[in-house]
Amino acid sequence: MRGRGGQRDGASSAASNDIERLEEVYRLGAGHGVVAERRIESYRDLRVWQEAMDLVEAVYTASGRFPSDERFGLTAQVRRAAVSVPSNIAEGWGRGKTGEYRQFLRYARASLKEVETQILVAERLGYLASEAVAPLDAHAQRLSRPLLSLLRALS
Repeated sequence: MRGRGGQRDGASSAASNDIERLEEVYRLGAGHGVVAERRIESYRDLRVWQEAMDLVEAVYTASGRFPSDERFGLTAQVRRAAVSVPSNIAEGWGRGKTGEYRQFLRYARASLKEVETQILVAERLGYLASEAVAPLDAHAQRLSRPLLSLLRALS
């Protein structure tokens, strides 16, 4: 049987169940550093999103030291990948469905792996010293764990 807008009557209850499931996962995740201690009202309350935003700042600062002829190459690529991490977390949240959210969290993880690789490329090319790479790599690792935990919790 179809309700308003041609949707099945169960469609709205399924969406409601997805939202309830996300809220429960976030409550459980608070103790594991995935989310903030307070009530989750937005993706902005997720610690994993906040950490991803911090990584964006760190990548922009580090890539600002790359040679100017890399402006449209590695500089742009690593910055795009870094911005993609919190963007995918936010976009997945906005989808409101657990399955879609998991997919966007996978995209965020993939973008994070891109950032890690591009930072190592910059080190190999001599654009970043090992001392500059170590904190970026550590930040990426700190972000990777709770991102994976959130993804697993939604499975």
